[in-house]
Amino acid sequence: MSFLFKKICIASDHAGFDLKEKIKDFLIDKYVSIIDLGPFEDKSVDYPDYAKKLANRIKAKKSDVGILVCGSGTGMAISANKIKNIRAAVCYNQKSTRLSRQHNNANIIALGARLTKKNLSLKLVELFLKTKFEGGRHLKRVRKI
Repeated sequence: MSFLFKKICIASDHAGFDLKEKIKDFLIDKYVSIIDLGPFEDKSVDYPDYAKKLANRIKAKKSDVGILVCGSGTGMAISANKIKNIRAAVCYNQKSTRLSRQHNNANIIALGARLTKKNLSLKLVELFLKTKFEGGRHLKRVRKI
């Protein structure tokens, strides 16, 4: 099974910087083109700036989906979800990730670098990028968001 999305972007804050770099390498090794929206070093930054930058890129249809990484994933998701048509989901295991795509048609996966081990994070990103939205009864609910 290949990835469903062609245009993928990624961003983090300082707490998520190292994991962002590992995710980027992981996807590049799988011949996936990914746009890094920063930061480009691990010095302290404000996560809402990067979450909004990524979410606005998706809203403008310059990217199909995004990956956000901070300490817990929560701050990034809260910030991204302020943007219309963004559905950012904090994913912490395979079931939460699968359901975020199948039932919620999430267009951003938010990961917590301080809470989720690297290998699991890579599996979750791969699962997120391969899981289809089921539509049907879920579509009416997603439209209400």
